[in-house]
Amino acid sequence: MKEEYYPWGGEFTACSPDGCIAVVLLNVKYIPSNNVAIYGTLKTENIGIEKIVANVISNPHIRYLAVCGEDIRGHRSGMSLIALNKNGIDDQHKIISAPGAIPYIENVKEEAIERFRNQIEIIDLLGVTDKEKLDKAIDEFAAKSPPSFGKPYIAIKIKAESTVILNDKRALHSKIVMNYMGKIERRDK
Repeated sequence: MKEEYYPWGGEFTACSPDGCIAVVLLNVKYIPSNNVAIYGTLKTENIGIEKIVANVISNPHIRYLAVCGEDIRGHRSGMSLIALNKNGIDDQHKIISAPGAIPYIENVKEEAIERFRNQIEIIDLLGVTDKEKLDKAIDEFAAKSPPSFGKPYIAIKIKAESTVILNDKRALHSKIVMNYMGKIERRDK
């Protein structure tokens, strides 16, 4: 996987960096083939969608986005994602015609949203949870060879910062430094 791809972490699995399809999972237990570029869950109609936009446009090989499974009740994040791709956002950063409770895009620029709308085609598999039907539809698009959409577009870069968790002379280790993911980077005595 190229370092610049997928700058905003989350609940996703990166597979083929040159894959042309990404898969969004909504209330469905499904693992697509390794031919897809990336797949993962979507829960919210705001930050969740922002993460998808930022990560998808960072990989110009992704030209299709399959949205599958049963939509999230209340959030309606799948329908909101489809509405974003179809309609964009208004002056208040609200996704136009999105049915979600709070469908606002606040952390990615309008330019990034337009890149997303131009770069990908949505494959609407809302309501589809059958593995065979999902495999057939997703593999059909994964087998296509559309041209890359130019260079990666980095809409947001999450910087890893260390945090001192413990600084106590009585402890076995007087200082434990953990990274932003909660993993111990070092122990200083």
